[in-house]
This record gives sequence, structure tokens and C-alpha cells, in this order.
Amino acid sequence: MASIAFIICQYGNVILNYTTLNLQSCKQAHPMTLVQPMYLDQINSLKKELHAIILAHNYQIPEVQDIADFIGDSLALSREAAKTDADIIVFCGVHFMAETASILCPEKTVLIPDLDAGCSLASTINSYELQKWKKEHPHAVVVSYVNTSAEVKALSDYCCTSSNAVKVVNSIPKDTEILFLPDMFLGSYVGQVTGRKNLYVWPGECHVHAGITTDDINNMFRKYNHAEFMVHPECGCTSSMLYGMACGDITKKAHILSTEGMMQHAKNSDSSQFVVATETGILYRMKKENPDKMFIPVNENAVCKYMKKITLEKVVDSLVHKQYEVKVPKHLADSARTAIERMLKIS
Repeated sequence: MASIAFIICQYGNVILNYTTLNLQSCKQAHPMTLVQPMYLDQINSLKKELHAIILAHNYQIPEVQDIADFIGDSLALSREAAKTDADIIVFCGVHFMAETASILCPEKTVLIPDLDAGCSLASTINSYELQKWKKEHPHAVVVSYVNTSAEVKALSDYCCTSSNAVKVVNSIPKDTEILFLPDMFLGSYVGQVTGRKNLYVWPGECHVHAGITTDDINNMFRKYNHAEFMVHPECGCTSSMLYGMACGDITKKAHILSTEGMMQHAKNSDSSQFVVATETGILYRMKKENPDKMFIPVNENAVCKYMKKITLEKVVDSLVHKQYEVKVPKHLADSARTAIERMLKIS
């Protein structure tokens, strides 16, 4: 069960002022398997018939990655959706990602194969809570992490990713209050880097990344002394590791990279071992594209159950029945698009 508590406290250079939603961590392992030929043939036939494209997030199960036309992080997938000439987009990710695709390309049909593919971080704040928070800070600028619902984005001035959050905050006048949501670790990190004392942070957290501790990381460094360490700063939820590195709690320099940055770094680096701090789904693609290198998860239980909801059967059903369509109402999409476009411009 979730527990809700209202908290106001000082945390470093930023003020935490929020309702917290603490979610129980969920673990799920999934074997790496090859796509069954019957599914592959059926999916390819349906894609051609419907002029459809399949986009898959890096955290999806291996067989879904294998049938995707494009694999990437949430921002890259949304950009791919915006530029495709396909009529139908089957978005194999979580709900806020499909919403973002719908906002960026409202003329297309966006389908998500499982309506239960949600996001624990995005669920930690809703539009009613944000409206109340804004009333308490009527002159503040709202900066929302991309892991939020369309309703929350529509009430925001800017969206951001972990990789450009500092740039977004620095683009706002220093005497302007900022409401930063919903990731407390990313917000605290941004507050420390920018030195802003008028940054208020909503303390949502990703149930997967919250389970990766600085002790986990330092233990892995001691075990794999010569490995390179890569931490994902952007897609599907930011972790406490960013704040730990800024504070010096993590004792070894790390490469802070997006998932695509991780893929490029792993490909180009001379190292043969990499310690990876993010959801374990990305390891499949890493190993597939770099078979001679070793990729070690910081925490092998860092598995998002929501990212594993979508299966090949559900992808087929989504194409056959054109289910389930994600369509953001125009008034919300128009407001949310402004915040997203500001994010893309600063990127």
C-alpha cells in the first residue's frame, strides 16, 4: 500500500515542500529470448498493412526490442515519433511517453499495448496537487521533469530532462522562484549545482532507482576496480546517484550519460567492463551491440515492472484491434507542447 505524508523541510540549498508517495519496490526478472517467427511475420505484415511503426524504450523486454523499428530513451523516441511518416505509432514504453508522442504529433494515431504500463515517478504528483502548490507560490516558474502526465505538463512553464535540467534552471532569472518536480534527487542535484536558494522541490522518486544506493555503487567499484561506471541521467526516472556524486558520497568519477550516450560510450571506449546504474533492461541492447564487452548492473533487481508489461502478444493485439489509443485532448496538448518545445530548444 502507498503511504502519503506532507513534509516541509530544508535539504541542502533547496526547500522540499511536498506530498510524498512511497511506493513498494517491485522486482521482476525476464529471460532473454528470440522473437518467435510467427509473431515476427504477423507483426511485419500488420505494420505494412497499417503503415505503422513500433517504437520501444531501452527498458523493454528483449523480444519487444527485437521487433522495434527504433529503440531509445523517452526523448529520442518522442523525436522519432514526431518525424515519422507512419500513420500509426505503437509505443512500447510507459504511458507518459505515449502521451508525449501524442502531444508532439497530434495528427497520428498513438497506441500503447498495455494501459497498465504506468510510471511510479509520474504518479507522485497530479494536476490538483500542482495547482495547489502554484497557488502557494503565485510568482514561481514551474519546471517539470519529462516523467510527468500531460495534465502536469500543461500546467508547467518548462519541461526538462536530467541532462538539460541545469541549463533550463539557469535560463530562468535568479530572483524568480522555481517549483521543480517531481524527482527530489534530480531537483536537489540541480539546486546544489546552480546554488539557487529559491528552488522548491517535489519529492517524487522512481521506485526502481530509489533502490540503488551509494553503498551499492561503492561496493561495485571495489569489486570491479577497473570497470567504467555509467549512470543514466535522463530516461525513465533519475536516481539518487546524481546527488550522491555531487555530494561526494560516491567515491569514483562516473560518466553521466543518457541511454544513447551509454550506448555510444560503450561502443567507443577501450574498456571491456562497465558498471551500469539504471534499469537493467538496457543491458540486453548493450550486450547485443557489444558482444565482447561485459556489462554489470549496479543492482540486478533494478527492474521496472511497468516497463515489462508489454509483450509480443500485446503488440499484435494492439495492431490488430488498434488498441489502446493514447490521445491527449487538444487544450491540454497545446499547453503541454509549449513546455516541451521550450525543453527541446534549450537542449
